[in-house]
Amino acid sequence: MPTFADDFDGPDLDTAVWVPHYLPQWSSRAATAAAYEVRDSCLRLFLPAEHPLWCPDDHPPLRVSAVQSGVFSGPVGSTVGQQPVRPGAVVREEQPAQAGWTPTYGRLEMRARMTLTARSMAAWWLVGFEDRPERSAELCVAEVFGDAVRTGDDGRASAAVGMGAHPFRDPRVVEDFTAPRLAIDVTDFHTYAVDWQPDGAVFSVDGDRVRSVAVTPDYPMQSMLAVFDFPERAVPGEPYVVPELVVDVVRG
Repeated sequence: MPTFADDFDGPDLDTAVWVPHYLPQWSSRAATAAAYEVRDSCLRLFLPAEHPLWCPDDHPPLRVSAVQSGVFSGPVGSTVGQQPVRPGAVVREEQPAQAGWTPTYGRLEMRARMTLTARSMAAWWLVGFEDRPERSAELCVAEVFGDAVRTGDDGRASAAVGMGAHPFRDPRVVEDFTAPRLAIDVTDFHTYAVDWQPDGAVFSVDGDRVRSVAVTPDYPMQSMLAVFDFPERAVPGEPYVVPELVVDVVRG
C-alpha cells in the first residue's frame, strides 16, 4: 500500500502538502503564484498569456506555474534557500519551513499528461529539502520540452523524456542525466516513476524500465511539479497555445 497518495479529488489543492508557488524565497509568494485548478479529479497547472515572468531581474525571460511539496529558506538577505535562481542569489522573502511530503527512498510515481509547444516544457522532479546546502541533489523523473515532441511519418508520436540525477551541491551524487526518446504521446496520460533506493534509482514509464542511476541522495526530498514557458522562443505571428501539466495522481 502507498504511504502517500494525492488523487486531487478534493475541491482544491491540499495546502498542508503543496505550496502553490515556485521557489518563492528568491522573489515573493505574490509574484510566484501558480495558475492552477483542481477539477475532474486532476490538478491542472497552466500558463495563460498574461502570466507574469518569474524573477525577471535575476533570470532570462521565463514563466512558471508550479506546486512543490515543501519549502525552506533562511532570513531575508541570506543565501540560504532551495535551488538558487543564480549563484549568490539572496533571499527576498523568508519562507517558513514546510515539509508537506518529503520521502526518503521508495517507489514514487505520477500519472499525468502534457500540452506543450516548441516554447514550453513540463517536468516532475525531486529535490533535497536543502536544510543543509549539501542536501540539494535532484532526481528528475520526467522532463519534456515541447520541441522534443515528434510525430513520425507513420503518424506515431514520440518524445524525449529527460530523467536522471543532478548533484548541485551534493558531493556524493554525480551528474547522470539523459533524455531517451520514447514512443509515447505525452498528450495522453502516462505513469512516470522512480524506484529510489540506497543503492540506486530506476526510472520507468508505464511500468517499463527506461534507465537507472547508481548513486542517489540519502535524505528527504520534496516533489516539484511544473510547467514552463520560454517567451524568447516565440515565433512572430504564431498563436499562443496555453501549455499545461495535468496530474491525475502522485503517490509514493
